[in-house]
Amino acid sequence: MSALLELDGITASYGAVQALFGVSLAVAEGQVVALMGRNGMGKTTTIRCISRLMPLTGGHLRFAGQNGAALGAPAMARLGIGLVPEGRRCFAPLTVAENLIAAARPGAWDMTRVCALFPRLGERMGQVSRTLSGGEQQMLAIGRALMTNPRLLVLDEATEGLAPVVRQEIWAGIRELKAQGLSILLVDKSLREIASVADHAVILERGESVWQGDVGALTPDLADRYLGV
Repeated sequence: MSALLELDGITASYGAVQALFGVSLAVAEGQVVALMGRNGMGKTTTIRCISRLMPLTGGHLRFAGQNGAALGAPAMARLGIGLVPEGRRCFAPLTVAENLIAAARPGAWDMTRVCALFPRLGERMGQVSRTLSGGEQQMLAIGRALMTNPRLLVLDEATEGLAPVVRQEIWAGIRELKAQGLSILLVDKSLREIASVADHAVILERGESVWQGDVGALTPDLADRYLGV
């Protein structure tokens, strides 16, 4: 499988404070990769670098065969990065339908297909998004990213803080996206659920890649060392 996304030793800083010290990972076409680590270890910063929402200070970033480090966020989105940000960030005054239409780009993903993935959205097309439950807003955020017809879907804490039944709906949706062949990079804390969908995992510790491999090779000892509280 060819690499769709490749990071090699990227570094990044918030002002004078360095946040990433050498993050390397790759996502192949059709692959699901989990980016893991305790809170504050650099996962969201890595996502922001991939999406070009913050600059790199070193290393290499390639996406779809292009030098991503030389591109801005709009150009990366046009190349096919579909971001589902932490905290959902739906357009609060807009309806579900308007949120989806606002992100639409030509391709196989349209409102009909999004509603087939998350039927709740089809039931709430005319509802203003700020009145949705947290789980429904998360489904909408994923649907909005899919409406861009991405080559890579990036999910930052897609199920954090949601009720168990809603979490299971979203994980079922992610498994369906994998079955359809979509490349996915996801951040989440649930090793059990990650193991049900991810092919590969990368663990960050203090802004650096410290382990990566097949999810099945992530032993309880490694999980306790790098992911335990």
